[in-house]
Amino acid sequence: MITVHDLGSTDSVFNQFMAELRDATIQQDRLRFRRNLERIGEVMAYEISKTLEYEEEEITTPLGIKEIRTLKEQPVIATILRAGLPFHNGMLSMFDHADNAFIAAYRKYDKNEDFEIKVEYYSSAQLDDKVLILCDPMLATGESIVKTLQGLTDDMSPKHIHIAVAVASQEGLDYVLRALSRQPVTIWVGSIDEELTARAYIVPGIGDAGDLAYGEKR
Repeated sequence: MITVHDLGSTDSVFNQFMAELRDATIQQDRLRFRRNLERIGEVMAYEISKTLEYEEEEITTPLGIKEIRTLKEQPVIATILRAGLPFHNGMLSMFDHADNAFIAAYRKYDKNEDFEIKVEYYSSAQLDDKVLILCDPMLATGESIVKTLQGLTDDMSPKHIHIAVAVASQEGLDYVLRALSRQPVTIWVGSIDEELTARAYIVPGIGDAGDLAYGEKR
C-alpha cells in the first residue's frame, strides 16, 4: 500500500519556501532557488525522520549521562541528476551520516518532439533491508521515478521506499501509484498541480528546475 503526504495542504512555513520556489522573480536568483530547494528537502527529511526506527543511546555530557532516543539506522538518500542535487543536499544536511545514490536520467526527444525516459547511470550504496529516500524536485509523468526505482531495486531490496518531490502533477502521481502499488512506498509532496501539458510540463509548476538551479543546458 502506498501512502501520500501532501505537506502543502497544511499551513506552515514550508509553504513560504514553496511560494518562493515558484515565484518567477525570485527564481532569477539561482542561489536563492537552490537554497529554497534545500530548505524544502530539510523539511521533508524532518517529516520522514518521524517514521524511522529509534533506539536508546546514553550520551555523556560534561555533568552526567542522558538517555536520548536516536536513529537506529541511517537511510540511503538517492537523487536524479542534475536538478535533484540541491534537494539532495537539504536531505543530507539532516541525515548527515547517510549513504547515497546518484542516477543519471533524462528525456530523449525524437524529431516529432515525443520523448522517452533514458536512465544511463547508477551509483548506489547497498540497499538491501535499508530505508531508501528518492528525492527529485519534479514528478511530471512519473516515468523517471518509476524507471529509477526499477533499476535500483533490480538486484537489491529496500525495506521501505520514500519518494520526496517538491511539485507533482496529478497524472504523474496517479501513474506512480499504479506502477508501484505492490511496493512499500510513502510519497511526500510539496504541492500537487492538476495540469500536465502535451509536452509533459507541469502547470503552473516551477519551470525547469535544473536550468533554474544551474543554468540553461545546450
